[in-house]
Amino acid sequence: MSAVYEKALKCYESISKKISFKPKVAIVLGSGLGDYADDIQVEAELAYSEIDDFPVSTVPGHEGKFIFGYVKGVPVVCMKGRIHYYEGYPISDVVLPIRLMKLMGAEILFLTNASGGINAEYNAGDFMLIQDHISCFAPNPLVGKNIEEFGTRFPDMSHVYDRKLIEIIRHSARENEILLREGIYLQLTGPSFESPAEIRMLRMMGADAVGMSTVVEAITANHLGMKICGISCVCNLAAGMTENPLTHEEVQEAANQAAPKFKKLITESVSRFV
Repeated sequence: MSAVYEKALKCYESISKKISFKPKVAIVLGSGLGDYADDIQVEAELAYSEIDDFPVSTVPGHEGKFIFGYVKGVPVVCMKGRIHYYEGYPISDVVLPIRLMKLMGAEILFLTNASGGINAEYNAGDFMLIQDHISCFAPNPLVGKNIEEFGTRFPDMSHVYDRKLIEIIRHSARENEILLREGIYLQLTGPSFESPAEIRMLRMMGADAVGMSTVVEAITANHLGMKICGISCVCNLAAGMTENPLTHEEVQEAANQAAPKFKKLITESVSRFV
């Protein structure tokens, strides 16, 4: 048994002793978006620190706990705070929560994040439906001996983001008159923001928004056979596109302002997933 698989089972057993809830949808909440958890009909909560051998989120705005409950009758598990590679954890720990939520029973993964806008048509506060992604310098979480219990050695990546889920999110946005951009999300490692020269490079690569998470989680979920969708909240325009310096506080503030529409879009979409 691989050490990665053994650790996942150990964490799952630790959770199972405390929580018996079985979710259908897993939701990962990005920076500044954790307040969405307040709208869930909560059945149970479990801090990451209460799970044996589980990594703990250290980023401001990431509270660090699983929330179990219902969104309009749909059973969900919600990550209020994710683990980032830049925090110093191995990539296997960064994606451990995704594998755990699959073991809990989740079949759908809804990823959210705060990002920097690269597309010149985007404005701070816009939502971008993730159509596809680019991984840049972030280590692939599937490197190493394949864990057959999780998935195949060479998973296809042609359609990571489920077309039916994408259409549901589009419909929910139109119905609620929420502007929804669509584009390509690119993950870098962070924690430093990108330089203007790097942003020009990323734009030439075809990216519309950039951040420090999500892609490695999507790769892992795809390996697990989960259905995946994602929305990025564009919280600032990337370096070089304005004269303003970039700060984490700016990202959180923009996410807070976008939160009401975000909550509505997530809720209406999840209610139609199952």
